[in-house]
Amino acid sequence: MKKAFAFLALAPIFSASASSTGSLTAYAMFMQADWVVKSVMLMLIVASVACWAVFITKQKQINLARKRLSQLLAQSRTQDDLIKLNNANALEAQLVEEVLIEIDWGAKNNATAEGVKERSLQRMKTRVDEFTDGLTQGTGSLASIGSTAPFIGLFGTVWGIMNSFIGIAATNSTNLAVVAPGIAEALLATALGLVAAIPAVLMYNHFTRNIALYRKQLNAFSSQLLVLAGRQLELR
Repeated sequence: MKKAFAFLALAPIFSASASSTGSLTAYAMFMQADWVVKSVMLMLIVASVACWAVFITKQKQINLARKRLSQLLAQSRTQDDLIKLNNANALEAQLVEEVLIEIDWGAKNNATAEGVKERSLQRMKTRVDEFTDGLTQGTGSLASIGSTAPFIGLFGTVWGIMNSFIGIAATNSTNLAVVAPGIAEALLATALGLVAAIPAVLMYNHFTRNIALYRKQLNAFSSQLLVLAGRQLELR
């Protein structure tokens, strides 16, 4: 069903192309292609649409996460009270909660300041991993599409060219007008594979860099929280 919707969304583009340039257009070649080649093309169109859906969704998620964290990091540099940083509206404020839990436990059990800071650091590292893992969810599909789409398109091309040669053998004709349409249909599958793969690879690299920056910000925030925790522990 998703494949059908994706094709219907792109059909007007192909139709407009067909009406203006003749029979050897993207839409005409798709309609004339073998069912295997059609299936490959539809699969690649759906993959391309999925890439852009992931990009839009994940970009918004990363932008919001980095904005929340930037605000917390700025507050931590001007704030001395950890409790005031414990903002329930920010996911990253859970790092503050982890430190407060250890400080409270340390106060009740007469733990050393170094022990409290060490345990706080370990708890924050676990949270940092959870946050970054949450942002990476979905980006793996971009890597998969980027690495497999060209080969899927190539499969469609090989299949289409094979059928073209079978047609040549059946008609005993090597006329270019007979050979060209089948080869053009086959090459369209490779083109769609590249259309899906190239943006997917660029998107994956883009998200990898942004998530790495987000993790760097989390580590900076964790370090700042340890500084504030050390101050509070010294004043006990």
